[in-house]
Amino acid sequence: MSNGHLSERPVNEAPEPVDLTDEPIRLDGEDPALKPERAGARTRRRRVVWLLATAVGLAGVGAFGTVSWRIFQQQDATIASPAQVAGLTRDDSEQARSTADYLRSGFAADIELDQSFGTVYRAPTGERRPVLLFGGTTLLWQPERDLDSLFGLMADETGQVSGLQKLSPGPLGGVLKCGTTSGTGGEFAVCGWADHGSVVMGLFPDHRAAEAGDLFRRMRNEMQTR
Repeated sequence: MSNGHLSERPVNEAPEPVDLTDEPIRLDGEDPALKPERAGARTRRRRVVWLLATAVGLAGVGAFGTVSWRIFQQQDATIASPAQVAGLTRDDSEQARSTADYLRSGFAADIELDQSFGTVYRAPTGERRPVLLFGGTTLLWQPERDLDSLFGLMADETGQVSGLQKLSPGPLGGVLKCGTTSGTGGEFAVCGWADHGSVVMGLFPDHRAAEAGDLFRRMRNEMQTR
């Protein structure tokens, strides 16, 4: 080991001096030549994200517009109880009127209506028990949800509504469902329709659910106007 002091070592053993220039020293190792290419890629990504966000926003606006237009079309509904409808005749007897009024009052207690009605119809030949219709007009924001709630209330009164199925509502739109329940006279079909301007339910003794649905749709087409 050398005994000499460090200051006595030859100068030529010192490391080469670092050459400092005006160019900045990059610590990330990135080639400046790649910067325009990467900046362009980031710009394209931002443009794609913006286009996707715009598309999603427009889709939401379109869906809202569709619902708003449907509400506008359906909200001003009126329902008549003609003497003849879908091959049935209105029963104006005192007993029928009392039954219809009872159904109308009970229905109106479950949902707030602008106008309500209850009507009993019979086949002209009288071979079947009467069909009972009751409901009314009001603005409904969620027709199917409200109709399902009414089916639930009916189940509380008569028993479980089984086999509930959604059927074609016809040209008036909205939703139409039918199922089967039981009462004093045995099993019978129960149907309901609802749109943004009306909700009506019907009891169809001596009818299967699908058959009752077809009759109910025909009755609606002749009773409801906008």
